[in-house]
Amino acid sequence: MTNIRFDPWGMKNKLFANFGLEFGEIEEMMNSIFRTMAERSNYFEDSQPYYYGYQITIGTDNKPHIREFGNLKSQRGFVEQKSMREPLIDTSINEKENNFIVTAELPGVNKEDIKISLTDSSIILNAEHGEKKYHTEIPFDIELDGTTAKATYSNGILELKIKLKETKKRIFKDIKVE
Repeated sequence: MTNIRFDPWGMKNKLFANFGLEFGEIEEMMNSIFRTMAERSNYFEDSQPYYYGYQITIGTDNKPHIREFGNLKSQRGFVEQKSMREPLIDTSINEKENNFIVTAELPGVNKEDIKISLTDSSIILNAEHGEKKYHTEIPFDIELDGTTAKATYSNGILELKIKLKETKKRIFKDIKVE
């Protein structure tokens, strides 16, 4: 007689199997950053604040994607502070309204300080006010109608909405066979 075992968590374990590895890599990277910063006693004497964070999302390929943001970058254990900061960005598609939506945190700037450029494959975002400097490039792989772009800025949050290009509807015509 064959013994069949039902594992209700088996499916979920496969989906989240790589999360442990990803979090381990992130933890190692952050530990390396903080060790390096602690070793340099004069590193914190600068009056600039330090920002670092990461965002994990599941892509359309069902794999986790990790995106760093802030003004600290780590390369092989060395930490470099940049004068430009990458803002935290969230993108989504509102299928009901047929919009591509970008939400970005940009505290400390005015709406006049924000510059947004749209290319055929990315949105370039720059903002600068005094010592607050932001820059990021947001790639996308969908067709957008740039003429419909509308941006609003309130309480440090930028929201950009761009209509998706309409795909041509298929036209069917019956053809008589002679």
